[in-house]
Amino acid sequence: MKLFDTLKQKVSPIRPTIVLAEGIDERVLGAAVRLKQDGMVEPIVVGPKAEIDAVAAKHGFDISNLTQYDPATYEDIDTLVESFVERRKGKATPEQARELLTSDVNYFGTMLVHTGKAEGLVSGAMHATADTVRPALQIIKMQTGIKKTSGVFIMVRDDEQYVFSDCAINIAPDAADLAENAYLSALTAKTFGIEPQVALLSFSTKGSAKSPETEKVIEATRLAKEKAPNLPIDGELQFDAAFVPSVAAKKAPGSEVAGNANVFVFPSLEAGNIGYKMVQRFGGFEAIGPILQGLNKPVNDLSRGCNEEDVYKLTLITAAQAIDERNEA
Repeated sequence: MKLFDTLKQKVSPIRPTIVLAEGIDERVLGAAVRLKQDGMVEPIVVGPKAEIDAVAAKHGFDISNLTQYDPATYEDIDTLVESFVERRKGKATPEQARELLTSDVNYFGTMLVHTGKAEGLVSGAMHATADTVRPALQIIKMQTGIKKTSGVFIMVRDDEQYVFSDCAINIAPDAADLAENAYLSALTAKTFGIEPQVALLSFSTKGSAKSPETEKVIEATRLAKEKAPNLPIDGELQFDAAFVPSVAAKKAPGSEVAGNANVFVFPSLEAGNIGYKMVQRFGGFEAIGPILQGLNKPVNDLSRGCNEEDVYKLTLITAAQAIDERNEA
């Protein structure tokens, strides 16, 4: 079954509430209308009411049954302000908090998630990644025992599904970061019905080259196996050894992952970002993400070049993550 058919079956009976922080964008508003009509999630669209109404009128969207919150007129803003001040532990006065929450849709939307009025957030169609990630790190924060968030893409082409990580957040991860990333990426794969086979990638396979870069990946593999001994994880592996069975038989005989990998952990953001874009453009894969890992509640970032379908699909992914968070609570 294709990825999004699986996600729809998972999400539709539960219909998590997801914030779409950029309600004045026609791509976001159109996706919200579809998600509500299809019974997938309960969307909350955020933004100035007059601007949302104008976008809806221009594009013929019926938003009469959508939940809409205008931060400037939100009736429960005092509760959000109080909760924000408490969460930031003296780093913002009530006056500063009120100004921020009534003017910044990402902070406002993230506070809706933090206070339990929603279970996840999607933004980024109109904002840079940092504008989405910063409020999440300050307010939602990382899960216990997890040091850094990372950004994965689900690469989809017909029935093929792979996880690429980290392609969005950490520029120069160390061995501990890579190990943590490998573990989280395996969990992400399971969320989307992918049984993980995790390869930590390098320009070397099993000692074929030696350098500080390859030693980092070797150490990361050791740490990842130590953290998750029951997960199939291996490295250091070149991509062909990780993906092609005939190459794996020559370069990494006996590896349970080589030749079968479906979760690929890149050694740097440079490699990951270039790699996923090449597979997307040369290989005709759809790149869904980046999906942020390790946060207490799901917050995900769109590309500013996204279309309505991208918003729809990333919201489904966010809803699936929310269901998993609910089940683990």
